[in-house]
Amino acid sequence: MIWQRVKEEFIIASLPIIYAVSDSIGETSEAVAKATISQFVQEKFDIIRVPYLRDAEQVHAIVKEAKENNAVICHTIVSPELREIIASEAKEKNVEVVDIIGPVLKAIEKTSGLLPKNQPGLIHALDHEYFKRVEAIEFAVKYDDGKNPWGLAKADIVLIGVSRTSKTPLSMYLAHKQLKVANVPLVPEITPPEELFKVPSHKVIGLLIDPYKLNEIRVERLKTMGLSDNATYADVNRINEELEYAKAIMRRIHCKIINVSNRAVEETAGLILEYAAKNLNR
Repeated sequence: MIWQRVKEEFIIASLPIIYAVSDSIGETSEAVAKATISQFVQEKFDIIRVPYLRDAEQVHAIVKEAKENNAVICHTIVSPELREIIASEAKEKNVEVVDIIGPVLKAIEKTSGLLPKNQPGLIHALDHEYFKRVEAIEFAVKYDDGKNPWGLAKADIVLIGVSRTSKTPLSMYLAHKQLKVANVPLVPEITPPEELFKVPSHKVIGLLIDPYKLNEIRVERLKTMGLSDNATYADVNRINEELEYAKAIMRRIHCKIINVSNRAVEETAGLILEYAAKNLNR
């Protein structure tokens, strides 16, 4: 059995351990474990992903190890038999175990009368949605950062904004939601492509940011590149000039504007998805 430690740094034995167990690849149980430990500010945790659990012998081994390490097990096992075995083993050995998916399956079965397939890995099946997602990712790469402006007309969403407003990360995140996203950087010295102004305004989203927040981001960017943080790129006056130029372009297009200051990519993407659901079918 291959067990994957989420953290690559050296883990001391006293750190709390969570086993993220699954009869598939284990992404969901690991994500839940990460979301949970984020609530514990003072502590570090060692998350060990245990994918492809298939039989009782593997269950015995993981519960035994969890007991020895005083660890918690969280799992997304869909097999009723394996869920029952791990619950029984954990109870017998006094190991804390959290069944993430079982209660939801039972609740839906009870309220709908439908029976679950109980087959692991179905969410990762190579279906139509999978290929749409791959197509959207390829689109985002091809039309990133203003490359190939003739592709703007094919986009579901076009993101515009100054440098370091998360245009590329947002494009990739939204691509995983099956949206074809292109993005165009706005720089005072460079005239935006004419194709941008031909895109329907409801498909364009402008990204703005607080100038001082952008200054912090750009200073860090320069440091990682080994450059001086006194460069014009991070100068607040220059940043304000860029933002005013960007606002003028956004007003010309009459597009939706989102301020990304202090927002995670996921949060901004959520706002875009909500907007897209209401406006893309015009």
